[in-house]
Amino acid sequence: MTEQAIQFQSLSQTTQQQQTLVGILSPAAGSTGLLIVVGGPQYRIGSHRQFVKICRAAAAQNIPAFRFDVSGMGDSSGEPTPFYQQSADIHAAINQFFSLQPQLTSVVLWGLCDGASAILLALRQQPDPRVTGLVLLNPWVRQQQSYAKTMVKHYYLKRLTNKEFWQKLFSGNFKVLQSVKSLWQNLQQANSKAVSVSNTPEASNEQNYVLHMQQSWSKLQAKVCVITSGEDLTAQEFLDLCQQQPEWQQLLQQAEHHHLPGANHTFSTEVWRQQVQQISCTFVLNQTKV
Repeated sequence: MTEQAIQFQSLSQTTQQQQTLVGILSPAAGSTGLLIVVGGPQYRIGSHRQFVKICRAAAAQNIPAFRFDVSGMGDSSGEPTPFYQQSADIHAAINQFFSLQPQLTSVVLWGLCDGASAILLALRQQPDPRVTGLVLLNPWVRQQQSYAKTMVKHYYLKRLTNKEFWQKLFSGNFKVLQSVKSLWQNLQQANSKAVSVSNTPEASNEQNYVLHMQQSWSKLQAKVCVITSGEDLTAQEFLDLCQQQPEWQQLLQQAEHHHLPGANHTFSTEVWRQQVQQISCTFVLNQTKV
């Protein structure tokens, strides 16, 4: 397999200027492709070698794969844009992918963390019937109140049952004292009232993006595969949201859900990476059979 570096254009949602995006194509003959939407600034080494490896694993199974840098990230031009303003980049990448691999009839979008969130928000703004599947890994649904509850439930409660924590506290350990202060702040935030958001079709922002993700998902015609990590607060915040809100609970129940109990946020070991690759490629191949 020979990978190909690609440059293509996208119209910035914030500046309304053309940006040059850079992507890497891992070509194959299959009719359903895999498009990787990378969340946030990343190195292509270490745990985030995942993006390179999964594209090559997909191509080895006859699945064309395309990964790219959104505006202002990696090799792409422009200023960094928040994940809730990346719709134009994602749709430009889909169009470019189909142009590069003309045999494609459909595509599965794959995103980790705020990459997963960006995918849902992009499809809310502009649905695309060519998208037949989504693979969402540890979706980012961070909100001040829900994050505080997650910290209290999944981090501080574990510390409070740890003998070493209490020994350090009574010895006056500075870091532990700071941790107690942080616990108190999180308890206050957890008990605060949630910020209400409008249910109108305005653009996504930091206050309303979680609602917009839910609205987008509920209207999708595409199949959804969710992969969550057992040792990750981002995943726990998402799972808590699904447990507490019936609309989210129903969406997760309808999806194909894989939970990897020991995995961290980026699935950084070879075992976890291979599990993610197998789940993702199998999901894409199943969409091809439909």
